[in-house]
Amino acid sequence: MSAATPWVWNQNMVDLTPVLVGASPLTPEAVVAVSRHGAPVVIEPEALARVAATRQVIDGLAADPHPHYGVSTGFGALATTFIAPDRRLQLQASLIRSHAAGTGAEVEREVTRGLQLLRLQTLASGRTGVRPIVVETYMAMLNNDITPVVREYGSLGCSGDLAPLAHIALAAMGEGEVRDAEGALRPAAVALAAAGIEPLTLVEKEGLALINGTDGMLGMLVLALHDLETLLLTADVAAAMSVESQLGTDAVFAADLMALRPQTGQSESAANLRAFLSGSPMVASHKGPDDGRVQDAYSLRCSPQVHGAARDTMAHAGMIAGRELASVIDNPVIMIDGRIESNGNFHGAPVAAVLDFLAISVADVASVSERRTDRALDPARSHGLPPFLADEVGVDSGLMIAQYAAAGIVSELKRLAVPASVDSIPSSAMQEDHVSMGWAAARKLRRAIDGLGRVLAIEILTAARALDLRAPLQAGPATGAVRDLVRTVAAGPGPDRFLSPEMEAVTALVQSGDVARIAKEHTHG
Repeated sequence: MSAATPWVWNQNMVDLTPVLVGASPLTPEAVVAVSRHGAPVVIEPEALARVAATRQVIDGLAADPHPHYGVSTGFGALATTFIAPDRRLQLQASLIRSHAAGTGAEVEREVTRGLQLLRLQTLASGRTGVRPIVVETYMAMLNNDITPVVREYGSLGCSGDLAPLAHIALAAMGEGEVRDAEGALRPAAVALAAAGIEPLTLVEKEGLALINGTDGMLGMLVLALHDLETLLLTADVAAAMSVESQLGTDAVFAADLMALRPQTGQSESAANLRAFLSGSPMVASHKGPDDGRVQDAYSLRCSPQVHGAARDTMAHAGMIAGRELASVIDNPVIMIDGRIESNGNFHGAPVAAVLDFLAISVADVASVSERRTDRALDPARSHGLPPFLADEVGVDSGLMIAQYAAAGIVSELKRLAVPASVDSIPSSAMQEDHVSMGWAAARKLRRAIDGLGRVLAIEILTAARALDLRAPLQAGPATGAVRDLVRTVAAGPGPDRFLSPEMEAVTALVQSGDVARIAKEHTHG
């Protein structure tokens, strides 16, 4: 499981029409389209006019003999140091060069493009004081697929994602390294020249404007919410397959029972389970007074409650993301009446908290999935299935070690659920004495989401084999369609074989959204 593994979704489901920047808040769909799929961006002409008007305010402050933070002073703990006019170009370049201090592995292309896009949106707001050429340069880099090298470590999630954003700005200055459209590593100056983009020479205020923002953690939050929407639907599919193949009951998912506890996410998950199990001969085969079991185990019976809690967490996180997408984050910021004001809006606490909240839900959903998988492999609890779903018990081990893999991932997800946002390490000579760690929260959530997809894939692989082993009983339309999809990449029951490729192939079906799509296509109503 790798944090650097990009998620790949169906390209034919993506709208690649140009995204308008500067007119109104970006939608989550626009962020995903530009970040993940390379949709082009266009700057609203009125936005450029606002940018030019605001720049005039900064030019006036730059000529003022009195110091103004970010315009004629140093930064952070050096905010009281006045910088003479003849040193300010060096000040801006030095700020970017010194702050481009990331280390570690490169982050994913989609994360870097999200950084570029979200900073561009703020720059186009007309509240940061940059010149129109800065806005146009960031747009040109995105549209020419010039992706600066941004590294894993360097952001504390306060004063913005400083180091990651500084790497973007450094590339716009023609320094550092970038990836081109083919993914080749090139000097930034070479890539800019090939695209006909003139490197920026930053002037007063522009260095700060390029690095003060929650853009990294916000971009990763938006991408995570996009991925989790499909994964939680896939979790409902997996649960339905497990309930069905373990001869569980769908009665506990009834709408009137859900109404007794009006939790929105729970009701949605239960409705999905009812739809996915509808028309199942396997479920119908043991209904009625002859079924001696009183109730199923929690991992089956309480699936809507667990999955629903994650859905409700997503709803809250989506609200926070929406507010952040509507925000202008810079320090100092130019107000509509021309005032330049310092503020603390760059602090990532709101975003960091929901990133951690989502990591908890991801761990919980994966945990209950692994428990359903384990039940299918245990003859004492599977209601008639062979041990480990093996072909020749004793000679074959079946899916025994696939469950080990799921258990190992779940254990890691529990560690990743430990909040990053409760930590804080003072920096900048105690000027920045409380930080959000939002970037770290986002990085671990990406790894957790990758793990959840793999755990669900193992459950689906297991449940598909269990459904086959119930023959002549038949699966329902939705669950049977998913089982048939799995069979296109993984063979059915039989002697032991090299299992890892099949696990990877089913994981790809989960991550692509194909499992959720097929299940939905085979439900009615």
